[in-house]
Amino acid sequence: MTESTAVLCVADTGPQALSELLHRHGLRLAVHASGDAIPGSYWGAPEAGVVGTVVHVRADTPVHSVLHETSHVICMSPERRAALHTDAGGDDLEESAVCLLQILLADELEGVGAARLMDDMDAWGYSFRLGSTRAWFEGDAADARQWLAERALTDAGGRPAFRLRTA
Repeated sequence: MTESTAVLCVADTGPQALSELLHRHGLRLAVHASGDAIPGSYWGAPEAGVVGTVVHVRADTPVHSVLHETSHVICMSPERRAALHTDAGGDDLEESAVCLLQILLADELEGVGAARLMDDMDAWGYSFRLGSTRAWFEGDAADARQWLAERALTDAGGRPAFRLRTA
């Protein structure tokens, strides 16, 4: 990947903006030093990690990874969240809801936005039936939207409700 097409990282947005976004959900962002292991990272550094209600990152962690792991924590049941370490689990529909929510959350971050996040997701290698994240988001994500709405994780306008799943 060339420098002009590099995905946005925590260093690009600043950890404070991400921390504030997570705090709105009752979650915490833990920033680790460059070169340190990232606790709870399923894919390994520099990808984000999750342990309980804490999302672990470094400056070189991609923003899409932070938002994806954050969305997993938001979408899982309280029982799973209490035992969470590294592997968020969940079924295919929940994974789709996580992907949708991370895109919605990107619009809450100045300088990121849904369009940029979808490009970064494609660059990382997310795979959707319609070929691209944008095509899925615009034309094939109704089941994920419904899943989020049924759990009150989005409001009537389809925006993040800034709450954790309760059941």
